[in-house]
Amino acid sequence: MTCEHKRSMGIISSYSPSSPLSRLLCYTVLTILILAGIIALILYLVYHPSKPHFVVSGVAVYQLTNTNTTSPVTSTAITASLQFTLLSRNPNRRSSILYDRLSSYVTYKNQAITQPAPLPVLFLEKQGEVAMSPVMGGSAPLPVSADVAAGLMGDEAYGVVGLRLVVIGRMRYKSGPFRSGWYSIYVRCDVLIALRKGCSGQVPLLGAPECAVDV
Repeated sequence: MTCEHKRSMGIISSYSPSSPLSRLLCYTVLTILILAGIIALILYLVYHPSKPHFVVSGVAVYQLTNTNTTSPVTSTAITASLQFTLLSRNPNRRSSILYDRLSSYVTYKNQAITQPAPLPVLFLEKQGEVAMSPVMGGSAPLPVSADVAAGLMGDEAYGVVGLRLVVIGRMRYKSGPFRSGWYSIYVRCDVLIALRKGCSGQVPLLGAPECAVDV
């Protein structure tokens, strides 16, 4: 074997993966990755936020009646004008919440009876609470099925009407120096109200369970 060949073999072996320098480099990179993972896990556990809470605290009904429409064809519709008082609470001690592009509407038996109403941008401090009172609906009736129209007449005659308030939009968290991306939010609030035909104004709530929140 020539001297040149021996020298070349020595150079190659000095940079082989089994050399002390290579092993030290691998251990250093592995240690950094493990520490970064531990730090990320700690930050996640410390700052990971919980979903906001929503509950309906009041309902006012200004109009909720069946209407027959004749354009373009004869059909049934519901004319509704309602105001919900909705409380949103931030349960997090380390994260504030920003709501954006919110809108709300009301459904009866899974059919919308109001058009979506826009809500303002809202900011919730840590463990803070904010109230929203959107007025939804108006003079324009929304077409519904005959079964839904008949169901509303029967519920008003009985004196108990079940409604659902829906709020959609987006939200983000702020935890110290960290900001999350935007999340879609979908809130569903099922309420029972004491209502008879011809009544107007604030109506009694027969039950106001916490709303379902999907983020």
